[in-house]
Amino acid sequence: MKNPLYWAMLVGMTVLLMEQGLPVRSQGDSQSDNKVMDNITVRQGETVFLRCAQGDVVTHTAWLNRSSILYAGEDKWSVDPRVSLVTLNQEEFTIKIENVDMTDEGQYVCAVQTSSRPRTTSVHILVQVPPKIINLSGDIVVNEGSNVTLMCQASGKPEPSVSWKLIYSSGDLASEDEYLEIPSISRQRAGTYECTAVNDIDSDVQTVDITVNYAPAVSEGRDVGVTLGQRGELECEADAVPEADFEWYKDDRRILSGVDGMEVVNSGSLSKLMFFNVTDGDYGNYTCVALNKLGTSNTSFLLYVVIEPTSSTLLQGPRAVQDGSGGAMGVHSHTCLLFLVLLPFLLRI
Repeated sequence: MKNPLYWAMLVGMTVLLMEQGLPVRSQGDSQSDNKVMDNITVRQGETVFLRCAQGDVVTHTAWLNRSSILYAGEDKWSVDPRVSLVTLNQEEFTIKIENVDMTDEGQYVCAVQTSSRPRTTSVHILVQVPPKIINLSGDIVVNEGSNVTLMCQASGKPEPSVSWKLIYSSGDLASEDEYLEIPSISRQRAGTYECTAVNDIDSDVQTVDITVNYAPAVSEGRDVGVTLGQRGELECEADAVPEADFEWYKDDRRILSGVDGMEVVNSGSLSKLMFFNVTDGDYGNYTCVALNKLGTSNTSFLLYVVIEPTSSTLLQGPRAVQDGSGGAMGVHSHTCLLFLVLLPFLLRI
């Protein structure tokens, strides 16, 4: 390497001035000998090019970063593989830094020694970083009425703004802050919550699922009429989280599926009590009970008989019905009908 002692002295002088917050100058006396270029703004992961004009009769030139020399002429001093030489001629001295990161942010100085006097050119690299959510609440399961706090923290440069919202909701549940407070949460507030971190570069989005547990609430039972000997079905529906278990009762006796010609079929929030061949003993009152770890709810049903008229019944006309004394009431009915038919003829006599 050429003149390491000279470069060591130049680095020491440059670092001293930078640490004191003074404009970086070489040994030249003129203000024009020391130039400050506009800041270079680059996004994290991109490549930045550092260019420095040379001029005639340059004896030594180097690019420095804080306390170290990156390149002294065509000799690479930096051990960073991301730093490389692009151009070195009489017009310019350009190096590049690939895959720029936050650690690369800061002041860079191009020091040039000519035959007359030294001069420096400085430039400040600003690294912009897209937002990244670094701390997020996990999915949670709570009981209805609990207080819930969601947290979402993000990094980035410029500093990102953070907001919360409940997805698929037309309500006003939102927050323009890292924290979302939900006091006394209700089942309507269950769902997927979205945290968004935004800055001038990009955005980052992550979600949190909130499950709200609550006790069962069953729909009102609907009475059902069934003809003797036919199939029948009672339906019981319950809204609950977690999903409810179901129990069926006739009067005070619990019904077991597959016993006495009845079967219980459960599917999610719906339970069915099915009768394969309704008998006289099946008619009566039934109760459906829905239960989970937070409570129970029930509703009642009436299974009643339906008598369907047959063609033979219609052709036979009125049937005799026994009264309490055992007499035939049908005979009296026919006698009264005959009297009404003959009454007009009797009045003419």
